[in-house]
Amino acid sequence: MNSNPKSNNSYKTQWDLSLIYSGLSDTQIETDITYAESVYRAFAKKYSGKTDYLASEEKLAKALKEYVKLIDASVSKPYIFFHFHHDLDSKNSKVEAKLNMIAERAQKIGNLVVFFSVALSKIPLSLQKKYLNSKVLAPYRYFLSCAFNQGKYMLSEAEEKILNLESLPAHTLWVQGGQKMLAGRTVVWKGKTIPLPEALGMLSQLSTKDRRALGNLCRDQFIAISEYAESEMNAVVTQKKIEDELRGFSTPYASTVLSYENETETVERLVSVVTKNFKIAHRFYKAKAKMLGLEKLEYVDRVAGIGATKREYTFETSVEIVRTAFAKVDPIYAKVFESFLENGQIDVYPKEGKRGGAYCWGTPGMPTFVLLNHTNSFSSVTTMAHEMGHALHSTFSFVGQPPLYREYTIATAEVASTLFENFVFEEIFPTLTAKEQIVALHDRINDSIQTIFRQIACFNFELELHQTIRREGMLPKEAMAKLMNKHMSAYLGPLFTLTDDDGYFFVNWSHIRNFFYVYTYAFGELVSSALYEMYTENPESREKIKQFLSAGGSDSPENIFASIGIDVRNPEFFQKGLKKIEKDIARLETLVF
Repeated sequence: MNSNPKSNNSYKTQWDLSLIYSGLSDTQIETDITYAESVYRAFAKKYSGKTDYLASEEKLAKALKEYVKLIDASVSKPYIFFHFHHDLDSKNSKVEAKLNMIAERAQKIGNLVVFFSVALSKIPLSLQKKYLNSKVLAPYRYFLSCAFNQGKYMLSEAEEKILNLESLPAHTLWVQGGQKMLAGRTVVWKGKTIPLPEALGMLSQLSTKDRRALGNLCRDQFIAISEYAESEMNAVVTQKKIEDELRGFSTPYASTVLSYENETETVERLVSVVTKNFKIAHRFYKAKAKMLGLEKLEYVDRVAGIGATKREYTFETSVEIVRTAFAKVDPIYAKVFESFLENGQIDVYPKEGKRGGAYCWGTPGMPTFVLLNHTNSFSSVTTMAHEMGHALHSTFSFVGQPPLYREYTIATAEVASTLFENFVFEEIFPTLTAKEQIVALHDRINDSIQTIFRQIACFNFELELHQTIRREGMLPKEAMAKLMNKHMSAYLGPLFTLTDDDGYFFVNWSHIRNFFYVYTYAFGELVSSALYEMYTENPESREKIKQFLSAGGSDSPENIFASIGIDVRNPEFFQKGLKKIEKDIARLETLVF
């Protein structure tokens, strides 16, 4: 695919965290935290308790300019450094202890400037309108717009500080505990002990008999720690209920939508349209069952490959595919990918104690890192492309925007990741045999079904979970599992038979701890499809892709996409996107039947 590929011998397959600090005992870590504390204290000393800067455009602009400087003096770098070490070795109690200590100090540092956000939120409405139209404050317009919108739900300075401090024991430590338990779990499969995350990654490549057998072993691990998960979920959901009531949010998802800077109408329309079209997923699973030669499907069968190819995609092969696909869109994307490989910014293989799944974590002022759990499957290639899509988004946003707008909202993040997945899929597809193309088309649709329909089913599950706990006080794990089955069955359809134990997948679903995050997957998939279609119709629109990647958090997702010709506010937008999936399903049915 590349006539002159770079030797993979120069690529690092483990993170080189020395790009951040030389080691866990590096004295620069404490120096950075101490410096942040001093800078934040100085800002607080200068502006806390004063109000004159709120009544003048010029004085407010000066205060905002100084506030922006705090971004480069945060404790994100030390925190992320230890977080990465924890994700690689969840059993290291010393790392976990240090991570918690840094998190606590970070919260205290953040509390030093809580007064500023509260003060902005209390600016009279008449002045808010004036400031949003001010030329002097133009560089801060979108930031102020968000501050004013969020200000409607802000409490007093003292209350905000309390909520910041209690979030560590009331949420973060609970979630970390569950992740630690899951990362340390193993299963014995055919005489070999393998980490639970690796076992989960193997499921799609196994025969029906083996897939169900290994799936049951994985499910048993979820059940084994479900008592902890019951306490965890009740605790974190109740904590959210308390905070939502204090702030005055009308729905459990309102704070998430606000923080992701979406418009509520956009998200509610997305959820409604996808839920009403679960029949599309049912149609796909009917075709899938025929291809698998099964009359009924079990929960674990949703991830099944259709078994027409045994082709493996080693890490080296995957690298070549992804690099070539990126270069065809724009050589700069391939160059960025190369730099990640050479610098040790991608951790590739699963191992015991390592966190499962995959992610990209980018923060201004430090290198961006990608975590994978590569298993030589087709999905391992697309996952690499997905996470590198995030990495490219970070790279261009961090360079293309001023400090205040370098970090983008989650709602736009998932567009970048799925867009670059599409580019890689189209790179692989022509190289496949006719049978393999059927497999690839199946896998593509399968991923879309999971990304759109499954995630919205999860959103619906979360909503009912939160509503039930708010109404009844708590929910036992058996009821959580039953509720999970209810909403998974809704999108899976009548061909699936789910047992009571299948519902315990909620134990492993990390996203439901990051409340209502899942809607962004469906949003991102549908928007990226529109952006990909724009590119295929006119390759010259590649500059619009770069424009989007470079936009950072400079505007709302709705406005960023509108600026490149994609109107997500159009009532027909999401329905139109779903029709593309129906066309793919019809194409698959024609090829197979």
